Amino acid sequence: MDFKKKISSAIAKELNKKEGEINSLIEIPPESSLGDYALPCFRLGVNPKLIAESIASKVKLDFIDKIETKGPYVNFFVDKKLFVENVLAEVLKSKKNYGKSKIGKEKVMVEYSQANTHKAFHVGHIRATSLGESISRVLEFSGNKVVRANYQGDTGMHVAKWIWCYQKYHSNEKLKDDEGWIASIYVEAVKKLAENEYLQKEVDVINQKLDSRKDKKLNELWKKTRKLSLDSLEKVYQDLNTKFDKYFFESQFEKRAKEISKELVKKKIAEISDEATIIRLDEYNLGVWVLLRKDGTVLYSGKDIALAEEKFNKYKIDKSIYVVGKAQEMHFMQLFKTLELMKFKQASKCRYVPVSEVRLPEGKMSSRTGDNILYSDFKKEIIDIVKKEITQRGKLSGKALEDRALAIAIASMKYTMLSQGINKGITFDKKEAIKFEGDTGPYLQYSYARACSILKKVKGKKSFEIPLLHDNEIKLIKRISIFPDVVENVARDLDPSGIAHYAHELAQSFNEFYNSCKVVGSEEESFRLKLVEAFKITLGNALFLLGIAALEKM
Repeated sequence: MDFKKKISSAIAKELNKKEGEINSLIEIPPESSLGDYALPCFRLGVNPKLIAESIASKVKLDFIDKIETKGPYVNFFVDKKLFVENVLAEVLKSKKNYGKSKIGKEKVMVEYSQANTHKAFHVGHIRATSLGESISRVLEFSGNKVVRANYQGDTGMHVAKWIWCYQKYHSNEKLKDDEGWIASIYVEAVKKLAENEYLQKEVDVINQKLDSRKDKKLNELWKKTRKLSLDSLEKVYQDLNTKFDKYFFESQFEKRAKEISKELVKKKIAEISDEATIIRLDEYNLGVWVLLRKDGTVLYSGKDIALAEEKFNKYKIDKSIYVVGKAQEMHFMQLFKTLELMKFKQASKCRYVPVSEVRLPEGKMSSRTGDNILYSDFKKEIIDIVKKEITQRGKLSGKALEDRALAIAIASMKYTMLSQGINKGITFDKKEAIKFEGDTGPYLQYSYARACSILKKVKGKKSFEIPLLHDNEIKLIKRISIFPDVVENVARDLDPSGIAHYAHELAQSFNEFYNSCKVVGSEEESFRLKLVEAFKITLGNALFLLGIAALEKM
């Protein structure tokens, strides 16, 4: 029984309003003394106190124990036994499908990660990749068809700098499938160009040759080094438990971007200024957007227009979500405005999700200066710390130790990246992130493993009756019951921090219940085992949506 829906329906009938409107207003009170559901009547018009009193006196539902008003709120108290039976039945029947819905009916392309070739995949990239994967899972869980896309910069000035540096200073070295080596060439290029600005002319020549595709030897070097970069990135994506349905590359869109730029000039949306092709967006407070440089080479702007065209026309999507760094916010506002000026039909179906900055306690990272930590180095450092923690807790070695340490290390990274809102920067403190207690990924895994351990102690299914409920049992049941609403809200807001916060509060409620209510060997054993199972299912589903492995043993 969907209590919230039935309450919404009854209130909507009394107020002559739509059920969906009322349903979206109903809240879960923070304390049991305020009921199981509450309606803030100040959002329904003037005299909210009178509206609350009217609802309390007129709404009659057989599963409601009592209805109280508290100022502008009307609070509903559901029959506890019925409430618990209903929640447990739904969770235990649905299992991995608990929390799923069909509210979403769109084909959505989520573009994320965007790690460029010829550069490092560093700690900051982990957030974008984790965020995009989690958003994709939540949207799928909510009924949408999701296409995961990765748009990677495999051409442009950064590639020209890399190839210039390799040819000029490292041509005798064998090409390596090594993330650190690839990144070091680019960092060296940036530093040498900063020391001598006249060297940039040599890089510009290479960039033009790459753009024209006429230099066969240069193209072969580009293809080889591009493949090395892409192969190293696939290993990272496997670690982070993400797999893309479609890979787009900047090199694909250069020709079409140039064509679009010319078309926009003809339509007087763009213009030629000092030999460059630009769009003036000053009247929208969006400055000037450059499509083509003076030398005719195309920038991200033109290629992003071509990419949007390809996404909607070829893949027939209903919505395009861009999960990209916060620093690119102006770029995307310019892109969306340009699509609007072009009368691109789906301009309003594009949505930007900012990925805010990740810092370490030592300060800001930058792939240009080399002041960053490579993902591979960072992962190894965390894994080494986790291994020590695991071996202190029990005997484990070999591949089993490696696999578990990797799963816990990834959980520590992902949870830290996802538990902050999308508009908030992060300072990643690895010592805090790997703790098995507190607001961390390993704490969630530990709580899940504890539930698994309890359930393994007792075999066989037993019937149960609802006993006189302990406060912590009620608290846990109520926390479990709101999971579908949490998923729905996150699907709307595209901010997985809602799932992360919920998972932490759920784990806290479970551990409070476990510490105060004996499970195995108690008179209430059968009921409490079902409650533990319901918790395990719910937390497991939340961990899945975060892209974090649910471990049966820690």
